[in-house]
Amino acid sequence: MPIPENARKYWRENIKYLTVLLIIWFAVSFGCGILFKDFLNRYSLGGFKLGFWFAQQGSIYVFVILIFVYIRLMNKLDKKYGYNEK
Repeated sequence: MPIPENARKYWRENIKYLTVLLIIWFAVSFGCGILFKDFLNRYSLGGFKLGFWFAQQGSIYVFVILIFVYIRLMNKLDKKYGYNEK
């Protein structure tokens, strides 16, 4: 059974969104928490060095924000391709 072209476009765009969001999360969690830690530690947030803060809290906050961004993007994508529940 062939997959309709509409469904192919939907999933292609969905994978694109997932890829971009996961790259952002990786950059924040690995980049800010490990790679750029020394640079970020020059600054502080709430009495803690910024590199430490990103390693312990910042990547979690960014992950939660990215979940809400993904929900919004998927709602728009569902409406665009006619897969919304409304």
